[in-house]
Amino acid sequence: MPTKSVMVNRAPVLTLWATVVAQRMGFDEREALTLAKAVTGLNAQSKGQSLGIFQPREDKPEKARQPEAGETFVVALLGRHVPAERTEDGVRATADGKPIDPASVRRYLQGKFGENLPEVRAAMQALAGSLVPQELAARAYSLYEQFRPDIPAGKRGWGAQGELDLQRIRSLAKG
Repeated sequence: MPTKSVMVNRAPVLTLWATVVAQRMGFDEREALTLAKAVTGLNAQSKGQSLGIFQPREDKPEKARQPEAGETFVVALLGRHVPAERTEDGVRATADGKPIDPASVRRYLQGKFGENLPEVRAAMQALAGSLVPQELAARAYSLYEQFRPDIPAGKRGWGAQGELDLQRIRSLAKG
């Protein structure tokens, strides 16, 4: 019998969803994992600043031309501009100027979702697959807002777990 819900906080949900979306946009799994982790980090930074948990940090402007090997460029994903670079292993999002390790993101997702990861991923893949890539790119974050776990508002919700309703994700794919 399929799982109906999973108790989890929003960060791994966003990371997994951004991974699925990036893959649907044409990135391979390892590239998508790093881009997703960066999106989640950018969102956490913004939310933390709005709650007074983090201080704003100064970001360097990104280059707007085709990058050379090792040079930083920007990938648009879920309404964020993710710094990335082309490495020998493909595109990798960067954090603090260093490529993110896709294996660490994979371990993070496995640790947060445990045995539910394949089922949650399948529900998200069905949703992503129900839209053409261009429409998915435009709607990905608003879809996430429709299925993300409900948590308390403000600082009380920081890191709090909520219920991820897999049937809700599946119904969005049908709709």
